[in-house]
Amino acid sequence: MLFCSIPFIYYFFPCTLLLYLIAPKQLKNSVLLLSSLVFYWWGEPRYVFLMLAAILLGYVFGLLIEKFKDRWQSKLFLILSVASSLGMLGYYKYADFFIQNFNAATGLSVPLLNIALPIGISFYTFQILSYTVDVYRGDVAAQKNPINLGAYIAMFPQLIAGPIVRYRDVEHQLTDRKLTIERTAIGIRRFIFGFAKKILIANSLGELCDIFGTSTDRSVMFCWLYAVSYALQVYFDFSGYSDMAIGLGKILGFEFMENFNYPYISASITEFWRRWHISLGSWFRDYVYIPLGGNRVSKLRWLRNIFIVWFLTGFWHGAAWNFIVWGLYFAVMLLIEKLWLLKYLQKSKVLNHLYVLFFVIISFVIFNASSMSDAVVCIGNMFGFGGVPFVSAQWLYYLRSYAVILIIAAIGATPLAAKAVSRLKETKSLGKWVNIAEPVVLLILLVVSTAYLVDGSFNPFLYFRF
Repeated sequence: MLFCSIPFIYYFFPCTLLLYLIAPKQLKNSVLLLSSLVFYWWGEPRYVFLMLAAILLGYVFGLLIEKFKDRWQSKLFLILSVASSLGMLGYYKYADFFIQNFNAATGLSVPLLNIALPIGISFYTFQILSYTVDVYRGDVAAQKNPINLGAYIAMFPQLIAGPIVRYRDVEHQLTDRKLTIERTAIGIRRFIFGFAKKILIANSLGELCDIFGTSTDRSVMFCWLYAVSYALQVYFDFSGYSDMAIGLGKILGFEFMENFNYPYISASITEFWRRWHISLGSWFRDYVYIPLGGNRVSKLRWLRNIFIVWFLTGFWHGAAWNFIVWGLYFAVMLLIEKLWLLKYLQKSKVLNHLYVLFFVIISFVIFNASSMSDAVVCIGNMFGFGGVPFVSAQWLYYLRSYAVILIIAAIGATPLAAKAVSRLKETKSLGKWVNIAEPVVLLILLVVSTAYLVDGSFNPFLYFRF
């Protein structure tokens, strides 16, 4: 079940919220856990049991790690917890990838397992890992109540696409959270804006990307139109879904971390990754990069640490070589910046932004390619290799057709609109009218976005792949 679907918005969530509100405080987590299991069962009935097994293992290992604290058994149980979590993730997400590469390397024909990827397994696995590691470090106490831990791991607002919520950030909220009208209003506002970003902008740009995929036109400008459109689509798709998750969390009394902070205004690739998928970047920093030594080691080991983190970042996104290359691409870019380029980027307020946009757009061509050969061909076409024409009638037609949505997306990917509204609210003459107009605008966005859902069937979610 998607947040941006009629069943969720008009049936599942209203019913869940009603039960949640009328439930006494001591039963709210039970309602949250049960509703989350129903939410997951809706799309993945058989894999509910896999998630329950993962929750049970995380619960038991957390207790054992704490029981034997400061003894060798504690480390053993941590290793078993990490091995079981990564084992599940590796089997369901990467088994066929390893078999394919083994066959390619040896010439054998080991049959593929053809395992379906359980939705959200990458996200809830990382949450379980961070929980058991934090218990081992002594940053949090092991959760004694399995309902509370299950509610944290399976919580439907962040279950299938994040943000990756750490247990230590919501530990106290699990037992002491307040539901207020003000927080609910902020949550509804955030959800509707995320909903509109996903349906009205990301889906429209996705249609253009699909048109490119089925077209035989590979002119330079049509390839660039596709590349820019996809970079905007993936941003509005994922950030819109994160907005909906954060909004739902607020309605239920939880505070989730921000996951995006206008990454396309970044002045360096380093800054871009502080603003893009923040929960994932901070997870790899705290649980991989820093334990490896971070940058407080020799230069050679530091280089190794960078490449390990970005190899894993790419591999986390998918079991394919283009994702690995995408991660290593950013490793190289970040190293170039840190060792040499960053000091020069600070001297220009225009070229640095253009530099970031250029290399990020190229990166998403690699990210979205069905294979590395397709990525190489598309990038080559973007620069005129292979004798492709520079412009085409088809490119011009689709540029005109999607110009408005592209302009809206480009502006929406910056803080300009939010700052303009904030300034209007601060003015004495217009502030009260903006506050009056805001709920009307939200209602219009909800109605129009719903109409798009009812009228059409094109409603993909890119991060279901991961």
